[in-house]
Amino acid sequence: MPNRYAYLGPEGTFTEAALRTLRPEAADAQLMPCAGVDAVFGAVRRGEADAGVVPLENSVEGGVPTTMAELINGDPLLITAEAAVPVEFTLFARDGAAVGDVKRVATHPHALAQCRRWLSRHLPDAELHTVSSTAAAAQSVAEPGSPYDAAICARIAGERYGLAALASGIGDRAEAATRFVQLSRPGPPPAPTGADRTSLVAFLSDDRPGALAELLDQFAVRGVNLTRLESRPTGDGLGRYCFCVDADGHVADAAVGEALMGLRRICTDVRFLGSYPRADETADLTPFLPARTTEADFQEAARWLEDIRAGRV
Repeated sequence: MPNRYAYLGPEGTFTEAALRTLRPEAADAQLMPCAGVDAVFGAVRRGEADAGVVPLENSVEGGVPTTMAELINGDPLLITAEAAVPVEFTLFARDGAAVGDVKRVATHPHALAQCRRWLSRHLPDAELHTVSSTAAAAQSVAEPGSPYDAAICARIAGERYGLAALASGIGDRAEAATRFVQLSRPGPPPAPTGADRTSLVAFLSDDRPGALAELLDQFAVRGVNLTRLESRPTGDGLGRYCFCVDADGHVADAAVGEALMGLRRICTDVRFLGSYPRADETADLTPFLPARTTEADFQEAARWLEDIRAGRV
């Protein structure tokens, strides 16, 4: 098991909470808070950390751009686990402050986007500033001479940096959650559990009518359910995009494996990001599978083809 974990810091971030959810044994491991998502990727790529944890997507704001950019570019890393963490925001300030005293608020961009309605009602004239993480906002507010009066962050962060809570539950959506992933250097994926997810990036070979539909067909005709499809610019010019895909199933599953082979034939490139246990491991996808697309169906078809090739008709 890894014993050095890098994560988006400083201490007290939602990412640290996700790390402790993913790896309870991390209490006895070396934890390495990093100043940014790119620093987490760098620590894992250089071998300074055995694994890293970063946010991937939020139920309100969608994908985290820096994480997606790092997964698409640079030396490959694999996703080996995921966790979904409920996100609840609290407004923290130094002792003795009141809501009416707050003129400058610091937080992470995703947190700011999720608390705009509360801020517009209660702090309509406050200046809003974004920093690298919600915990970094709390840490900054706690420093002497801080330019900020308050931070929007997790309760663990505000308490860790000795701040006082002014208002809790200030998020616009009570059910908001963020999905975090564990990253490791390339190697065999975790064994199939029967409740897995496979992530990849597909680069279309050209820009033409039906190119995206052809990509999606590789999954549809094999009964593979997609849980996320997000376009990202390749950086090669305007109008050039790759597609980040999450699919239910494991690369060891016949249907998923065939879909990946199909993508490899029609795409310029396919970057495999990993097969790993889903956070919602109790979900039952069987009722949604099209007819004749179970693992047994694919195995029977493979045996039939093998017989034909061997002359057993």
